[in-house]
Amino acid sequence: MAKTVIKRVQDSTQEFDQEVEEVIRLGRYTEGGKRPMKVKMRSQVAIQEIMARKGKLANDVDHKKIWIKRDMNIEERKKEKVLRSEAKEKNEERTEMEKKNF
Repeated sequence: MAKTVIKRVQDSTQEFDQEVEEVIRLGRYTEGGKRPMKVKMRSQVAIQEIMARKGKLANDVDHKKIWIKRDMNIEERKKEKVLRSEAKEKNEERTEMEKKNF
């Protein structure tokens, strides 16, 4: 699955799916549940190119619900959580007209 998603993101001339070193499923298994995957790549260049093109998945019908994020440590996750909550609060303060125009 990871290689399929990478093929959708890469250009036709690139072969980043060959750069996959290791794929690990995170979390505990539950019947019918979904778990994230951690994909380890061989080169930093491949990671940067994939991250730059991850927006292509939004237009892909088969992979629309798949998200690509970089791996973060605990401190980075805490900072992101604070920023997301601040953004959510600011968004709730907007008027309907501001929301519509945004």
